[in-house]
Amino acid sequence: MRQILLAALLALPTALAAQDDADEDLTLMERGAQLFFRGLMDEMEPAIEGFEGMAREFGPAMAEMMRQMGPALGALLEKVDDLSNYEAPEMLPNGDIIIRRKPDAPALPDTPEIEEGGSVEL
Repeated sequence: MRQILLAALLALPTALAAQDDADEDLTLMERGAQLFFRGLMDEMEPAIEGFEGMAREFGPAMAEMMRQMGPALGALLEKVDDLSNYEAPEMLPNGDIIIRRKPDAPALPDTPEIEEGGSVEL
């Protein structure tokens, strides 16, 4: 949602500049909306400049992290399949965190079938 708002606010000055030529044809409501958005852009300009500075500062570190973590995350996502097939994480009394697979989720392709009362050696 924030990205959409930011993109709209960044595109707004171009649209407003294009409408400067047609200011005579605007209704009172359109002119009021235009003034409102210009004021909003003036107020948002320092924050937008701050986002640009933050992106320049953190961009290289984020790119490096994704370069290092990307293959591991991809391998993990291949094993997990669709996240909607899992329950919310649960913390056990001993501190372990488990994520149970939903009972109605389809079987994983490489998972052996377990008979009722059977066990699996890990």
